[in-house]
Order: sequence, then C-alpha cells, then structure tokens
Amino acid sequence: MKNLFISLLLPFVLLTDSKDEQYMIVGTYTGGKSEGIYVYNFNSADGSAKEVSHVKTSNPSYLTISPDKKYVYAIHENQRNGNGGEISAFRFDKSNGTLTQINEQPTGGDHPCYVEVDKTGKWVFAGNYSSGSLSVIPVNADGSLGKPTTHIQHTGSGKDKERQDKPHVHCTVVSPDNKWLFVPDLGIDKLMIYAFNDKTGELTPASPAFMAPEPGAGPRHFTFHPNNKFAYLITELTGQVITYSYNKGKLKQLQVVSTIAPGEKGFAGSADIHVSPDGKFLYASNRGDFNNIAIYKIDAKTGKLTSVGFQPTLGKAPRNFNFDPTGGFLIVGNQESDEIVIFKRNMATGLLTDTGNRVSVGKPVCVKWVTL
Repeated sequence: MKNLFISLLLPFVLLTDSKDEQYMIVGTYTGGKSEGIYVYNFNSADGSAKEVSHVKTSNPSYLTISPDKKYVYAIHENQRNGNGGEISAFRFDKSNGTLTQINEQPTGGDHPCYVEVDKTGKWVFAGNYSSGSLSVIPVNADGSLGKPTTHIQHTGSGKDKERQDKPHVHCTVVSPDNKWLFVPDLGIDKLMIYAFNDKTGELTPASPAFMAPEPGAGPRHFTFHPNNKFAYLITELTGQVITYSYNKGKLKQLQVVSTIAPGEKGFAGSADIHVSPDGKFLYASNRGDFNNIAIYKIDAKTGKLTSVGFQPTLGKAPRNFNFDPTGGFLIVGNQESDEIVIFKRNMATGLLTDTGNRVSVGKPVCVKWVTL
C-alpha cells in the first residue's frame, strides 16, 4: 500500500516541479566571453538558472519568440562592410532546449538592434539602428524567413549633433490588436506610428504619423500596459519616461517623469522599459552614470507614475531586463560586466532584492522566455 501511495504521488510531484521550470533565452554581443545565443533552465521557485545549450552565431543582440513558441528570431547587429545586418530563424526544441538555425535573411540596413514578431506569427519587424530604417519580413509555414517585403527609410536629424546626426531606429513594437506598429527613432526625436496590414505586411503612416518628445530626448524603447489603455516611452538621452493614454493607434501624452533620483546629476543613458505582468509597477533601466533600475507605481485609473525607488543592478550597463513568466523575479543583463543578476520582486511594493543568483555570460543584452 505504501509503494502504491508513492507511485500515485510521484507524477503529481513531478508535475508540480515542472511548473516552476522555464526556458530563459539570452541574446548577446559576441566576441570576448560570448559565442551567441544561450538557453537556460530557469527555476521560478528559487530564481536559479542553469545553462542547457547555446548556439554559435554573430552578435545576436535582440531576440523574439514566435507566438507558438516553436521559433526564435534573432537579429545580427552587424554592418558587413555597408551591406547591412541580418536576421536568422531558429527552430526551438522545447523537449531539450536546443536551437537549430533554419535560415538567414538581410534586414535591409546596418546594425539591426531590435526584432519583434506580429501576433499572427507570419511577419517579423526588424529595426536598423545605423541606417535609421525598418523592414517587414515574411515568415514561411516552416518558420523560415523570406526576403523583406516592406522597407521604410526614415529621414531627418535631432538636436544632439553627436548622437542625432541622422535617423536611428531603436525599437519596433506592434500594438496588442496587431493593427499598429510603434517605432521610436532616437536620431530624429520621433515615435513613429504606422498602420499595419497583417494580411500583406504593408505599413502606412498613421494619422498623426508620430509623437514628438522634447528636442534632444532620444526615444529608445516603448511598451504597453497590460490593460492596453496606457503606453510608455523611455528616452535615452534625457533619461525620461513619458506616459501616454492609448486608443486605436492614437497616443495622448499624460506625464513626463525622470529616471534619475532627485538631486542626482549625470547622464542616464536610459535603455529598457517594462510594465510588471500584474500592471501595478513600471521599471526602467539606466546605464550611463547610474547602473540602476528606476521603479514606479502605476495609478490604475490614470496610468500615471509615482517613483517608489531605485535599485542598483550590481553590474555595469543594464541594457535589457525582463520578468520571469510568474512576475516574481526581475532578470537584468549587465552588458559590460558579463553577468546576469537575478532579483526577487516584491509584488506588493514593487521593490527588488538580490537573490544572490548570477549567470555568467558575455555581454548579455536580451532576455526572453519560453514556458514549459
């Protein structure tokens, strides 16, 4: 009877444990300690991570996962002697956590730095930083990529002659309803807005065609609140978070807050921005002189932000960060200290505490997830 009880209990124990396991997929800059894309088993019970596999590939600095979790798309932040960067499709095997490259296509511009897949899984958007352009790339039935079908070249410049001498597309974010694409361009101080046709892959300028923060702001990354009523933009050069109300492709500016603590001076070099899965807090990373995460409480009714604290990232250049699928941990890629730091997130206060868990990996700059 005792053995029977153990036999009946064992599948339940294994099932319970498996719910805590996620795949954490990390994009990097190669050279030095990194060879490409790394896959880890992440335990959402204790915040620990263990490498499962990695694939050698050049400068896969940003990744996106297909809606069905079968494919990973990675841009290669290269120039190739003026011939532009590339984007690759990888098949992801959830049974063993391995990546297999399917094919590669050009992105139509130099140093692509961002990639996103649309909600249908049939189109991929790539943003080319140095060229100030973006491309729409079709996804074939087997997950492979076709040649770009739509290419848009931005024009203009900004106030900062050193950083804004020409367009610099930094992000391509599709709206929750898959009908609009939002493209922060650091070089021209504009958050460009395009209507997206998910049947043809065509992009057309919205009306209005852009939102403009203050001159010299340097728009970088953009994200939506889970309720789809609000959206947030982070500016790299001025270190600000701009709150917008959102409705059917249209934005209305509500608030501008600093990512720098009161009384402090220095260059923010702000990088990434995310709303917690529960929609209660917003987090923004500063590289530059601060190497920290700014934490804000979100007013559920207005979407506006109130600062609740600043968390040092315990490393250098937190270019990207993300939450694990449970929302209980915040994972920071410290690019210049070759390490991922894992923080526990207090669901009530939004504050972060160091778990002591670390992942040693060369120049980590993107963290994505596949749940088991």
